[in-house]
Amino acid sequence: MDLTKRIGQRLRAARQEQKLSLSDLSSRTNSLSKSRISNYEQGIRRMGLEEAHELSMALRTVTPTYLLCLDDKGPLNTEEMRLVEYFRLSDERGRATIIEVAERQSEFGVAAKAAVAEEPTSTPVAEGELSTA
Repeated sequence: MDLTKRIGQRLRAARQEQKLSLSDLSSRTNSLSKSRISNYEQGIRRMGLEEAHELSMALRTVTPTYLLCLDDKGPLNTEEMRLVEYFRLSDERGRATIIEVAERQSEFGVAAKAAVAEEPTSTPVAEGELSTA
């Protein structure tokens, strides 16, 4: 499949995930008509950087680089969107706190996974043996 069609599929999927019509998405942009957006989705036209940026701002769940198939990080889920909104609404101190908490949590997650990987597997008890544990 060519790149223009893949870009169109990503745009359509992001729009449909939010249950937006072409008209709805068009009205969220400054300059893109529903027929232009439809042409992007069908792979008839390839969007440029400015259009990808405008559409990502209108959708609020994808980045321009995702739309243009430059990275594979998909749309944000509801929790991720909430976190981004809280971050954007915070002042400098609040943003620093959010980053600090996220860093601590990611370190905790890595440590927990490592601990689980290091746990010895339990040995099944043979028939007739009693467990003294």
